[in-house]
Amino acid sequence: MKPKVAFYWCASCGGCEEAVLDLGEDVLPVLEAVEIVFWPVALDWKREDVEALPDGSLAAAFINGAIRTSEQEEMVRLLRRKAQLVFAVGACAQLGGIPGLANLFDREEILEQVYVRVPSVVNPEGIKPSCRWSDGGRQLELPEFWEGVRTLAQVVEVDYALPGCPPTPALLADAVQRLLNGTLPERGSVLAPDHALCQDCPRQASKPDSLVVREFKRPHQAWIDPERCMLAQGFLCLGPATRSGCGARCIHGNMPCTGCFGPTGRVRDFGAKALSGLASIVASQDEKELENIFRGIPDPAGTFYRYSLPSLIGSRKAQS
Repeated sequence: MKPKVAFYWCASCGGCEEAVLDLGEDVLPVLEAVEIVFWPVALDWKREDVEALPDGSLAAAFINGAIRTSEQEEMVRLLRRKAQLVFAVGACAQLGGIPGLANLFDREEILEQVYVRVPSVVNPEGIKPSCRWSDGGRQLELPEFWEGVRTLAQVVEVDYALPGCPPTPALLADAVQRLLNGTLPERGSVLAPDHALCQDCPRQASKPDSLVVREFKRPHQAWIDPERCMLAQGFLCLGPATRSGCGARCIHGNMPCTGCFGPTGRVRDFGAKALSGLASIVASQDEKELENIFRGIPDPAGTFYRYSLPSLIGSRKAQS
């Protein structure tokens, strides 16, 4: 009997599903070693198929995306019951991800913006979605749009996290292999190296011993030297605060790290860690000059909490 596994997609862009496909030919040994019994984005399985499984019959459920709707919450609770192990796959499941930036606004503000204010919408009556609708004796029920975005661990118990936006195919393959070999670390672990990306950065040798920043430049506004440390050039790079394991792909693409692998195990607040690190290398003590320097970061919340806002705001104790 092959171990049974499930894949599910909540509030996310779909990149984590693509990362599975990016395994390429390496996905074939995985498919030979496990039996996928639920993967609605790829194959035609239904919720009833999962409900019919005995509790604990799945070896693992790989869940990506944050939790925003009642349907997503119901599905992850169902998969938690059926699975021996639950993996939070990607930044959205682990930390809330980019969908989590919606927590800067309340539910009504979001619905008003999307269904009334957007210039491409013609809705003079201001009609917004309703969870229940009746027409000619027919009943329609839609998922409820929750007040805020939550991480997977704020809804169910999570055994392991695979960081990244998305996780690299290598990390995914390694997690599956560890599952099959019985070599997973202690539960609660993040399955990526527990040190900062700067230690693995291909530009590490070009970083000055005394790093000083006098301005913050945005990548679309200036040329980036492909050989020099991003921070030394004045580009906002979050590598010093970000967990390694991505292979420095953005750096190899000549773009600064945006922090999608989240913090190392010693850090609770990724944004505060990143901000304090940057503040320590800014070359000024003058208030007006500091204000001008930090104007180079026009969206602090979206910069420092791009992937982790729900992990800090509206946190709730996980309930199985």
